[in-house]
Amino acid sequence: MHDEGRTPRLALREISKRFQSVVANDRISFSVAPGQVHALLGENGAGKSTLVKIIYGVLQADEGQILWDGRTVSIESPHQARSQGIGMVFQHFSLFEAMTVLENIALGIDDAPDLRELAERIVTVSRKYGLPLDPGREIHTLSVGERQRVEIVRCLLQNPKLLIMDEPTSVLTPQEVERLFVTLRQLSDEGCSILYISHKLQEIKDLCHHATVLRGGRVVGECDPAVETARGMAQLMIGTELKQLVRRAGTVSAEPRLVVENLDLASHLPFGVDLKGVSFEVGAGEIFGIAGVAGNGQNELTQALAGEVVLHRPSTIRLDGKAVGHLGAEKRRMHGLCSVPEERSGHAAVPELSLAANTLLTARNRLGLARQGFIQPGEARDYALRIISEFSVKASGPDAAAATLSGGNLQKFIVGREVLQSPEVLVIAQPTWGVDAGAAAAIHQALFKLAQSGTAIVVVSQDLDELLVVTDRLAVINLGKLSPAIATAEASIEQIGLLMGGLHGLESEARAGRGSATYVG
Repeated sequence: MHDEGRTPRLALREISKRFQSVVANDRISFSVAPGQVHALLGENGAGKSTLVKIIYGVLQADEGQILWDGRTVSIESPHQARSQGIGMVFQHFSLFEAMTVLENIALGIDDAPDLRELAERIVTVSRKYGLPLDPGREIHTLSVGERQRVEIVRCLLQNPKLLIMDEPTSVLTPQEVERLFVTLRQLSDEGCSILYISHKLQEIKDLCHHATVLRGGRVVGECDPAVETARGMAQLMIGTELKQLVRRAGTVSAEPRLVVENLDLASHLPFGVDLKGVSFEVGAGEIFGIAGVAGNGQNELTQALAGEVVLHRPSTIRLDGKAVGHLGAEKRRMHGLCSVPEERSGHAAVPELSLAANTLLTARNRLGLARQGFIQPGEARDYALRIISEFSVKASGPDAAAATLSGGNLQKFIVGREVLQSPEVLVIAQPTWGVDAGAAAAIHQALFKLAQSGTAIVVVSQDLDELLVVTDRLAVINLGKLSPAIATAEASIEQIGLLMGGLHGLESEARAGRGSATYVG
C-alpha cells in the first residue's frame, strides 16, 4: 500500500512550460508517494499532456525541478525516463499491426534480451499480473483490450517504479476495466506508483488514493477521491457550477426517420472489419446508441451511414422512406442527414483552415454558404460566429485556424456546425471523445435539444457511461455484427459488457448450427 510518510517517489517543484505566448504549465507542484495511485485531473487544455510529457522526457520544462526519490534529476529523453524507472502507456497505442506481440515488445524496450528469453519473460510477467499474452500472436488479430495489455506488459518488463496511464479505459469493456484495476491495485500493493489520467470520475473514485486538479495550466486543488463527489471534482476542473442535464420528450412519429436494412459491406480499411447484416431503425425524436469496443466495425458503419461509402442497393439505407444508400455524402446531406466523424482533426475539420472556412465543408449547400459555385465569405463568417456563440467555443474568432483550438473546443465547434443545420437525421461518432465534463455536458444538452425538435440521432460511442445517459435504445456492434436493440432503461452494465465482448456473435453462431461457443469473461 502507498506510504505518504516516506520520501515521495516523484515530486514536481514549480514546473513551468511555455509554447510561444501560451503558458501550458504554470508553476506546477505536487508529489506522488511510493505505491500511490495518483489521479491527474483537468479539462482539455489544462496542461495534463504537457506535464506528463515533461515527466517522461518527451518535453523539457522551462523552469522548475523534478525530484526522483528525493534527488533532483534531469529527464531529457524517454530512454532516460525509463532508466530512472518511469514507464508510460499512451492513450493511442504505438504498435505495428503486421508484427507479433514479441516483435513489438522487443522494439519498444531498452537492452532487449534475445527473443527466446524475452518470450519467456513476456509469458511470466503477463501471467503474474493477470494480463495473459501469446508472444507469437500478430497485433492485428488482438482485441483493443489485448493490445493495451501489450503496452502495459512492455512497461512492466522494465520494472517501473512509476507508471503513467493516459485515459487507459477509454476503449475497454466494463469487464476489461475490472481486470485492469485488479492489475493496477496489485502493482500499487507492490510499491509501484501510478499517475492516472482519466475523464471518468467514477473510475477515479474507485481506484485512486489522491487527486491533483489542473485548470488553465495551474494546480487549483487536491482531494481524496474516495471522499469527494464526482460532481465536486468536475466543478473543480471547470471552475464553475456543472449544469444539470435536462432531457425532455421529443416529437415521436409512427414512421421511423432512418432505416438500415441488412447492411453488408466489405471493409476497404487495412485490418478493417466487414459489416454483416446490420439492421436497425431510429424514430423522430429518438437517440439510438451503438456501443462497442474500438475496431469492431464502427468506422465502416459510420462511413456507410454518412455516405462516404456508397452502397449498391439503394434501399439498404432509407431516410423518411426515401432510398439513399446509393447517394454520396453531399446528396444525403441535402436530404437531411448530417454527420460528425470520429476523427475531428483532419476528417471533420481541416486544421490549417479558419473556422469560417471549415463551415463550408458541410454547410455550404444546405445553408447557402456557397451559391452557384461562389463562396459567400460573409455568410460563412456569420455562421462560424453563431456556432462560437451558441456552443461557447473558446476561440479568438471566426478567422482563427481550427488547429489553434483545444480538442474539446474544436469538438464543440464541429458538433455545433452540424446541429445548427437542423438535420432530420444526425449520425455522430464519439461525441465527447477526450472532452472535459463541461464540454461533454454542453454537447449532450445540444443532442437532447435536437432530438426534442424531431431529429433522429445515432450516437456511436465507446463510452458506455455516455450511452447510458443520452440514449433511448442501444445495440452493440461486435466483429461487424449488430445485436438486437434494447431499451437503455432496462440495460445492465454487465449485459452490455458481455455483448461488447462478443456474446451475441457467439450466440448467433450457435443458433445457426455452426458449433457451440462459450464466452469467457
